[in-house]
Amino acid sequence: MNPSILADTMIIESTYCGPSTSGQGGYVCGLLGSYIQGPSEVTLRIPPPLDRSLEVTLTDSDHVTLMDGDTLVAEAHRVALDLDVPAPPTCAEAHTASKDYLGFKTHPFPRCFVCGPERDEGDGLRIFPGPVPGGKMVAAPWSPYAALGDGKGLVRREFVWAALDCPGAFAAMLDQPRVIVLGKLAVEIMKDIKADACCIAIGWNIAREGRKHQTGTAVFSESDGLCARAKATWIALK
Repeated sequence: MNPSILADTMIIESTYCGPSTSGQGGYVCGLLGSYIQGPSEVTLRIPPPLDRSLEVTLTDSDHVTLMDGDTLVAEAHRVALDLDVPAPPTCAEAHTASKDYLGFKTHPFPRCFVCGPERDEGDGLRIFPGPVPGGKMVAAPWSPYAALGDGKGLVRREFVWAALDCPGAFAAMLDQPRVIVLGKLAVEIMKDIKADACCIAIGWNIAREGRKHQTGTAVFSESDGLCARAKATWIALK
């Protein structure tokens, strides 16, 4: 085994939960993926635990692990992301689609940092992706609030990863609503997103095999176009 070239610690605060007892998948993937330059893919091995110190180990420039004691929580590696992104709906169409968000009727994780309807303005991302008529896509408007910024007016990258998570879940549930959890997320951020920008988040289905769903997601800025894209693997719970 190669000696580690970096060791660090990470605490996933409970405010960044997905399910009430574990970290929101995209946010956690973004924290870990930030240790790798360029597009990266993160695999979640167990639900990320909250409010305790976890160990980050970068063994080389292309691979990083997150450990809870002797238990592997997640691992990341550099990836070349191959993903075609469909054209987004207009901002007005995204607002209309969001009104039919499935999570307003039933939500397994209503306090999810990204898509939980029980989160207040400024407390969660409040991305509520609903079906876009005439296709297999969900969409929602997103206006990142100032506290998500890096001090220079740009949205921190872990929050962009988070925004690229949940729209994929609701795209996967278009045909068959059921509880699914994130297994793997690959992300490429092409342009920084300004805090308070008017954005559109979309999600679409790519493939399904048994309990596994593969989806694509993207975030567009009204002023800068396509800013980030992602491919995810989801697992339906039995």
